[in-house]
Amino acid sequence: MGKIVVSMYVTLDGIMEMPSWTAPYWNDEIAKFELDLLSASDALLLGRITYEEFSARWPERDNEEGFADRINSMPKYVTTTTLTKPEWNATFIKENAGKEIAELKKANQKLLVYGSGTLVEKLLEHDLVDELHLLTFPLVLGEGKCLFQQGMDSKKFMLTNNWVTETGVVISSYAPET
Repeated sequence: MGKIVVSMYVTLDGIMEMPSWTAPYWNDEIAKFELDLLSASDALLLGRITYEEFSARWPERDNEEGFADRINSMPKYVTTTTLTKPEWNATFIKENAGKEIAELKKANQKLLVYGSGTLVEKLLEHDLVDELHLLTFPLVLGEGKCLFQQGMDSKKFMLTNNWVTETGVVISSYAPET
């Protein structure tokens, strides 16, 4: 059985969208953490907005300690109802995303999700998340899209690892409570 790993950047007030605010806190610890997650994955699983942002930036980037080469070469599964032309090694998941993603997981795929808040909500709804890594940045934005929306069903997780980087980013790793 494969697994689905989620890596999300959030502020202290839970904002997760357009994370350009992470730049002042970025360091080698975070870069290594993210490269390790990417290296251990078979493919990326992305929502449409994150896919569009990534596919516009990453193909033009130089290799950052192996990250750019890896992210550019690996397969991507993208949940979308609007995109029609897959690029950047992408396969579109257009209908019944929960079922199709569950099938990928059953096929022993190790899928990594970056960003993609709406997708993460759906994965949680279908109990498909195996690891949840929250990188909490020490700032408050006051507005923006929050990671978890009101009205979601309750889900319990166990803390499996936790540390603070030199720049004050808290990296917390969780697994679903069984």
